[in-house]
Amino acid sequence: MNTNKKILIVDDHERLRMLVLATFKGNDDYHLLEASAGEEAIKIAVSEKPDLILMDLMMPGKYDGLEATRILKDNGDTKDIPIVFLTAKGQESDIDQGFQAGANDYIVKPFSPTELIQKVEKLLL
Repeated sequence: MNTNKKILIVDDHERLRMLVLATFKGNDDYHLLEASAGEEAIKIAVSEKPDLILMDLMMPGKYDGLEATRILKDNGDTKDIPIVFLTAKGQESDIDQGFQAGANDYIVKPFSPTELIQKVEKLLL
């Protein structure tokens, strides 16, 4: 695996961001970035060009995860960045909406750290 793959973690709950950070702690292959809202995530994605985005679905502010994903997928500079929804919304309709917005994968909280690492590594190969 290439070193220093950038992963942007987007979630309005700091505890969840800390859990994801802890999942990848000690792994020098990743450089982790954080955003607490969709609008912030878009700005960071455009400026930093992460290799992967872990996106929550439900967030306060101007853009929720679905809208932020649509905006990123419509932007020529960010359209190829894989996006994985990491969310508590696990209904089939939620999952369908996530993929329709442009997600590459979908993980329902609570999640297995092992599953998260495996999905991230699969998308970054």
